[in-house]
Amino acid sequence: MTLALSAALRDALEKWLATRGAVHGLAANTVAAYRADLLSHLAFMVAHLGEGGGVRVLRAVRIADMRAWMAHERAHQVSGRSLARKLSAVKNFYRWLSEREGFDATAILSIRAPKAPEKLPRPLEADAAMAIIDTAGEIAREDWISARDMAVLTLLYGCGLRISEALSLNMADAPLPDTLRITGKGGKTRLVPVIAPARDVVDRYAALMPFAREADAPLFRGKRGGRLSARQAQKVMEQGRLMLGLPKSATPHALRHSFATHLLNAGGDLRAIQDLLGHVSLATTQGYTAVDQVSLMEVYDRTHPRAGAGS
Repeated sequence: MTLALSAALRDALEKWLATRGAVHGLAANTVAAYRADLLSHLAFMVAHLGEGGGVRVLRAVRIADMRAWMAHERAHQVSGRSLARKLSAVKNFYRWLSEREGFDATAILSIRAPKAPEKLPRPLEADAAMAIIDTAGEIAREDWISARDMAVLTLLYGCGLRISEALSLNMADAPLPDTLRITGKGGKTRLVPVIAPARDVVDRYAALMPFAREADAPLFRGKRGGRLSARQAQKVMEQGRLMLGLPKSATPHALRHSFATHLLNAGGDLRAIQDLLGHVSLATTQGYTAVDQVSLMEVYDRTHPRAGAGS
């Protein structure tokens, strides 16, 4: 379907993506997701309206057409949360294009996203988190791969790293220092303390790793020496959870959730945890922590600068 789009429309899309990347500092995978979402939407509209694949077809889009697209997405099992994300990208693109091409996009911009049900993270219990890390070390036949898998998962649970952040580390980062400087989403940089067990397991892996050790080479390698992919790490978690009888929610990202929740349950400062995770919003950090409401409010009262202040 995407082949029906004109060169002008594709060019407009690429210019918008370049603007988003330059102005907002979006990561490459985020830009790629926007591109896929927009190509799918535009292809639908071209087919739905049957007016060719040029920019002018978008001038004809009305509320009913947008609702038809949303119904099409839901019919293809797109969740409310995913549809809301896609709609946000679509509206941003139409807003930019309408200003550039001089047409009224009010009808499109007035469409509201479906209300997504609140999806709370499901962190692992501390024992389960430790067990899946240990189990990861028993899956591969090669010692260096077993050590690698344990090291990656330990960084997620012990330091709260995103899987992409752990896998972006290079040989220059080993041996790990007491504090890592991590560049996360949106180019936001933060300092993350590295616990001793994480340093030890990474040291063990690095000693066994059979590939060249140039400073700019990836720290975590696949079997052929290239940078380990997130999918490979996810497969290790999948095998581990099956061996331990854990639910499907036991993913690499669940270890990051567990890091935050276990720190908060132990009395950690909510704002400090926010900084460790690299969240812009305190509300996002609250969403990562699965503690009872009373405990959360006690921490909130101690940490929020407005808590307890007179109205």
